[in-house]
Amino acid sequence: MSHYNFKKIITVPTAKDFIDVILSKTQRKTPTVIHKQYAIGRIRQFYTRKVKYTQQNYHDKLTQILTDFPKLDEVHPFYADLMNILYDKNHYKLALGQINMARHLIDNVAKDYVRLLKYSDSLYRCKCLKKAALGRMCTIVKRQAQSLQYLEQIRQHLTRLPSIDPNTRTLLICGFPNVGKSSFLNKVTQADVEVQPYAFTTKSLYVGHTDYKYLRWQVVDTPGILDHSLEDRNTIEMQSITAMAHLRASILYIMDVSEQCGYSIEEQVSLFNNIKALFANKPLILVANKVDIRKIAELPDAKKKYFDEFSKENIPILEMSNLNEEGVMLVRNEACERLLAHRVELKAKSSRVNDVLNRLHLAEPVKRDSKERPPCIPQAILQKRESTMEVEKVRKKLERDLELELGDEYTLDLRKTWDLRNNEEKYDSIPEIWNGHNVADFVDPEIMEKLNQLEEEEDRLIESGFYDSKEEANDDDSKKIKKLAKRIRTTRKLGILESRFNKSHKRKAQLPRTTQKVARSRLEKTMEDMGLDMTNKDDAHYNKSVARSESHKPVKRAREDSEGHVRSSSRLPRDKSGMRDQSMMERARDMTKKSQRKLLNKESRVGEADRSIAVKKPKHLFSGKRKNGKTDRR
Repeated sequence: MSHYNFKKIITVPTAKDFIDVILSKTQRKTPTVIHKQYAIGRIRQFYTRKVKYTQQNYHDKLTQILTDFPKLDEVHPFYADLMNILYDKNHYKLALGQINMARHLIDNVAKDYVRLLKYSDSLYRCKCLKKAALGRMCTIVKRQAQSLQYLEQIRQHLTRLPSIDPNTRTLLICGFPNVGKSSFLNKVTQADVEVQPYAFTTKSLYVGHTDYKYLRWQVVDTPGILDHSLEDRNTIEMQSITAMAHLRASILYIMDVSEQCGYSIEEQVSLFNNIKALFANKPLILVANKVDIRKIAELPDAKKKYFDEFSKENIPILEMSNLNEEGVMLVRNEACERLLAHRVELKAKSSRVNDVLNRLHLAEPVKRDSKERPPCIPQAILQKRESTMEVEKVRKKLERDLELELGDEYTLDLRKTWDLRNNEEKYDSIPEIWNGHNVADFVDPEIMEKLNQLEEEEDRLIESGFYDSKEEANDDDSKKIKKLAKRIRTTRKLGILESRFNKSHKRKAQLPRTTQKVARSRLEKTMEDMGLDMTNKDDAHYNKSVARSESHKPVKRAREDSEGHVRSSSRLPRDKSGMRDQSMMERARDMTKKSQRKLLNKESRVGEADRSIAVKKPKHLFSGKRKNGKTDRR
């Protein structure tokens, strides 16, 4: 696995936290109530489950730790060597081996005590075996306290490492301390690496990203290297050596020609020759930095000869200045171009290219004769082209063009497009009234025809006598009816006023109209005062039921029960319908109460399946006496 994601490694707990988490989980996830009266098989199963559950939790946690941490034999050599430099691979492998051994020991302890629990004959012995098994497991974990602490420190450091892909397009910056490596990284990428005027400001690898030719490039800034043997290099310098040795990148060796970094050009050239073996089969560019102070051409001949030797070895030399950004982008582009060409060359030399080329065929057309076959363009198209090229089409001026041309003097004129018989009348004012007529009525061109049709229709109606006044029939009778109606309305209004006057002086409770009975004589007198004829009104119905005559016999005989009571023909109540006698009714009532007893007597339960017991204090946590020592529940 070449690109490892170290940020997904789970946190490694301390030994004490590890034990607390596992035992607490066992207490919460397994049954907690057991009695000596239970069958011995049930007691054995109870404690066996606790031992197995604890062992499984330890096994899963330790396996997760061993799986998440990278194996040095499986990761990319760059990461393997980097971890060896930072953490010492022997110590790292030893810590993981101890965790693996602890996992096997815990599994063996659980297996042994489960075998012993099968032959225990009492609750006391089962409990003692369970206690011993859990105690031995916890002791094994306690002994791994230093290994767990060491792995947690490694995890924290791994998460802070930059995410470097060893196989992608990479630019690697190297050189003496304080020559401008971090400044160059800040110029070409979005990274913000600390830059200070003293040596070894950068103490680890830093990564930035830039875009060139629509491709993503990673730029790696390495710590400064001093010119001494490999055995004398410290951890900071060895990170740079590891990156140069394992990353397939374009190397930018930066030199300070102004010698303000504290190292002479001779020392920088000597370092270049010492680490030159690491640049084999990689694009290399020699960058002369700080040319704003002194350029290569201004160097004395004794120091200029080193750059002449580099030119003879076909090593490109570029000048730049991070201060005024002179040549910075040129250096980046040249490094990217050389790396792209180098990667294409490597792919062309690989065996996989032949497999691809065998599946490709490049067709190259060949002339069949010497006859010229120019493109055929229709004559109409050629004429159109000539006309458009010679005569430029005049574009009509739009209102928008006029507005831009006139500016504040522009006014929208809608009348200039009117099409009138006399164009001089475009801007004349239009009157609303002309010779006593509304001008809007004459806008319709067919208005005169419609007017003639209306006049003809009016003449026909007049001729047919539609508007002639008709004499009403029974003129005397209608006058009497109108006079009587007027009198009735007047009497009714007077009655309403009188009623309102009497209502304000009376302090009696008002009764609804249905309870107030009006005598027949009073009603007839009132109607006669209004002018109505009330003679021969004996058969009139004034909301009064006519009494049945004694001589009138009922049509049907009244139904009687066995006791002689007259039974009504209306519907009986449901509890009495279909019942023979009183005893049958009482029996049916008892049966109804018994059937409803199950529904009504629910004992505060939601339903039949409600088995919840709302206990505020669980018995297994609060029963029994507390002994000396710890007061926690375990």
